[in-house]
Amino acid sequence: MSPPVAPAGWSRWLVPPAALAVHLSIGQAYAWSVFKPPLESALGLSGTQSALPFQLGIVMLGLSAAFGGTLVERKGPRWAMTVALICFSSGFLLSALGAATEQYWLIVFGYGFVGGIGLGIGYISPVSTLIKWFPDRPGMATGIAIMGFGGGALIASPWSAQMLESFGTDSSGIALAFLVHGLSYAVFMSLGVLLVRVPRTEKPVEGAPSVLQGPQVSARSAVRTPQFWLLWLVLCMNVTAGIGILEKAAPMITDFFAGTSTPVSVSAAAGFVALLSAANMAGRIGWSSTSDLIGRKNIYRVYLGVGALMYALIALFGDSSKPLFVLCALVILSFYGGGFATVPAYLKDLFGTYQVGAIHGRLLTAWSTAGVLGPLIVNWIADRQESAGKHGSDLYGVSFLIMIGLLVVGFVANELVRPVNARHHIPAPREAADVARQQPESA
Repeated sequence: MSPPVAPAGWSRWLVPPAALAVHLSIGQAYAWSVFKPPLESALGLSGTQSALPFQLGIVMLGLSAAFGGTLVERKGPRWAMTVALICFSSGFLLSALGAATEQYWLIVFGYGFVGGIGLGIGYISPVSTLIKWFPDRPGMATGIAIMGFGGGALIASPWSAQMLESFGTDSSGIALAFLVHGLSYAVFMSLGVLLVRVPRTEKPVEGAPSVLQGPQVSARSAVRTPQFWLLWLVLCMNVTAGIGILEKAAPMITDFFAGTSTPVSVSAAAGFVALLSAANMAGRIGWSSTSDLIGRKNIYRVYLGVGALMYALIALFGDSSKPLFVLCALVILSFYGGGFATVPAYLKDLFGTYQVGAIHGRLLTAWSTAGVLGPLIVNWIADRQESAGKHGSDLYGVSFLIMIGLLVVGFVANELVRPVNARHHIPAPREAADVARQQPESA
């Protein structure tokens, strides 16, 4: 399947909707916490066990993006979106079978392993294409698409809650909900497959800079630079801090206010998950667009520095004020989403557009690590604290202190980022030859 080249006069504004069709679908991953309580009840799982499909999905996201990044660059966005569609939908269908037969390992394998591959390939599928279409506004372009991944739960959370209410929260009801998800997302992701195009030239917009302007670094060389590993650390710390709240959002807000005069209901907790998704989504377009104005390093200073402050406020005062808890969580999740949306443009600034999709894929191994660390820290500590007889906000105090420390580590790493040494740059003639060779193949 060769990359579909845009015909003359094709509007670049048709490409973000194609990316959104895929990202809004795979963004369902952020609504996993809605399924946690029903699975724990129906299958007798602990909080740590019920997080396993989500954790494995994030691990596979990073690994499939890392190993498939170069292949996605070579075969193009349509191939990548097709692979994502097949894997993500199949993951739900396998999970439906696992729930129906009460074989939890099949849910872990389906949603986590197979679906996780779909997450990774789908996530990186439009990134380099969007940067090539929008060389003048890379932060905004990637923010629009990756906004969909953050906003997927805004649709999936209430939708999943309604299905569980209608179908039931036993194993058969969960199975039917998984089945509906798998079939529906297959249809919606097909729109992205049909609509996506790649630009014909390296200057798709009159007056915009060439996509090859500035230093260009190959993916193989990029992973040998300190800049790559510093950004890896920055992304990992920011994601760990955000995902720690996101993965356990529904039970967390319930625990925080369980002993108060205004406890949080199940439907309100699902609404909180949807609200976090909205903040995640808004941060991806809002903060990434802001990075085009103030620079990538400055915006990450905000993500990491202010994020640590928000965690401190929740740890100190969150259980005494529901509005404060919600507000701080929303800010943290907006930074979490903004970090994801800004990092492709940060990579473009440092390494150029030559193989930015493949570099981005390799960097997402930081997400895999964070996908294990964040839920593990929060769930394991909460389970231990509960075993020790603690309850409410006391289940999370230690976890939040750890998150503050991780954000400080990320802040320091961001301060150490410098321009890439010229010895890693690819000579201009080689760039031009490679691009010229790729264009006829694409056509």
